[in-house]
Amino acid sequence: MAILGAHMSIAGGYCRAVERAHAAGCDCVQLFTKNNNQWRAKEMTAEDARRFQAALTELGITHPVAHDAYLINLASPDRRLWKKSVEAFIEELCRAELLGIPWVVTHPGAFTIGTEAGGLRGVIRALDEIHAQTRGLRAGCLLETTAGQGTSLGWRFEHLAAILAGVKDPDRLGVCFDTCHVFAAGYPMGTAKEYRATMRAFHTTVGLEDRKNNNLNDSLRGLGSRVDRHAHIGRGEMGLEP
Repeated sequence: MAILGAHMSIAGGYCRAVERAHAAGCDCVQLFTKNNNQWRAKEMTAEDARRFQAALTELGITHPVAHDAYLINLASPDRRLWKKSVEAFIEELCRAELLGIPWVVTHPGAFTIGTEAGGLRGVIRALDEIHAQTRGLRAGCLLETTAGQGTSLGWRFEHLAAILAGVKDPDRLGVCFDTCHVFAAGYPMGTAKEYRATMRAFHTTVGLEDRKNNNLNDSLRGLGSRVDRHAHIGRGEMGLEP
């Protein structure tokens, strides 16, 4: 079982992210397949993918996961941005497919000047369109739990459940459980009793079977702050116990 991973830079090539993970003592790795703050992406080659897969095999790194660019907003009420986000996420899935990465993590999005309900509908429509245009791809999408800053969706387990229930092809979706985000969103995990209650709430609302990936982070801000600021494990407001 993979127990330790990290988000690694792809500077110097995708295989370098794997090498950096191995050097840090990790068992698994998460990476951006392109600059995370730009729409444009450098073309990926078959040789890039071959070297990436070879590095995974040689160094024993398993469970590679990608994260999409932060500009993508599948919940946007702005039609042009929504369409651009759909197109960009399709590209993210295609890049992950070429690298042999099974999942691309994404924040569900922010409804900005719209409404929460409208934002959720926008995400569902976006994912249906993305799935329709990427039939045959093995790579799927993981909806990440969020801290709930501003108008971000995904900070309540009910948001994720609504998306999973609303899409036409839920089998191509899962959830990435980020401990910092869940804590900042207001779900306590400080004691064993609180932890069990939070996980029970997640299971009854979303389902543990849909949790495909864990991002383990401490939180710089307190419980229910709804501020997305990671801290090293044990050095934030959560502490080591959770």
